[in-house]
Amino acid sequence: MKILGIGNAIVDVICKVDDSFIDQNNLTKSTMKLFFNENEFKNLLTNLKIEKTVSGGSVANSIVGISQLGNKAGFIGKISDDEFGSNYEEGLKKENVEYYYSKKKEKLPTGTCLILVTPDSERTMCTFLGTAGKINENDVSSDAIKKSEIIFLEGYLWDEGEPKKAFDKAINNANKVAMSLSDLFCVDRHKPHFLNLVKSKLDITFANEQEITSLIDAKNFDEVINFSKQLNKLMIVTRGEKGAVAINNDEVFETETQKNLKIVDLTGAGDLFAAGFLHGYINKLSTRECLEKGTEMSSKVIQQIGARL
Repeated sequence: MKILGIGNAIVDVICKVDDSFIDQNNLTKSTMKLFFNENEFKNLLTNLKIEKTVSGGSVANSIVGISQLGNKAGFIGKISDDEFGSNYEEGLKKENVEYYYSKKKEKLPTGTCLILVTPDSERTMCTFLGTAGKINENDVSSDAIKKSEIIFLEGYLWDEGEPKKAFDKAINNANKVAMSLSDLFCVDRHKPHFLNLVKSKLDITFANEQEITSLIDAKNFDEVINFSKQLNKLMIVTRGEKGAVAINNDEVFETETQKNLKIVDLTGAGDLFAAGFLHGYINKLSTRECLEKGTEMSSKVIQQIGARL
């Protein structure tokens, strides 16, 4: 197998809302809020019109993109034997992704992410992790990891206790490890752990400018470049309208964003960027070509609703 993703198996429920909905529910636009109370989460959904339901989760979105580009890809993520769980499994199989998980009835339901798209195309996410957040080392197949050229992890998955053990098992059995820092709040919650991962355990790190700046407490982007040069690893930073940068030792590669795009929904932009880049990487393209493929994929996905092409 070329690449195996390990992440939160979450069903994306996409709804269009006005800015007032974001304010009334005390949400912060463009961020992800975790809900720990199932009823509180369900109450949010009651008055909304659902546009689309998709098997999601950040790394799962990337893995589907990688599969769509013709690569052999697999995914590990914890679901329950319920309606959303069955939908999730079917969604991955339709995309020719090998799913390395046997679902059973769990105490908690399959994870759900409510994606609220405002008129400015920004997305605000409300996530009830459900059973996805209970992944443990027994859910992770060492055999599948060892047979993959590279594994791709998400920062969202990292949490103290059982998920951390699953994470460690994956890293310890992997040939190469890539990871996305996922979200600014996620970075701020786990800063010392993520910094250690980036410095010591990861071969490739994906981050947006906000996430990496916060992780290393940088005052400007030059500090990000200098930090990345010293890593002796591959650091990929997306910068919104300023394009993206890859730093590999002393080499710095940049790519611009595509112009005149009709942006509809920014959901999945980072996930599909990672898909394009990793597709290039596992097919031995140059770093610049990998960046260009990432940009091409992210440009496509933001011109439609949802995180799948």
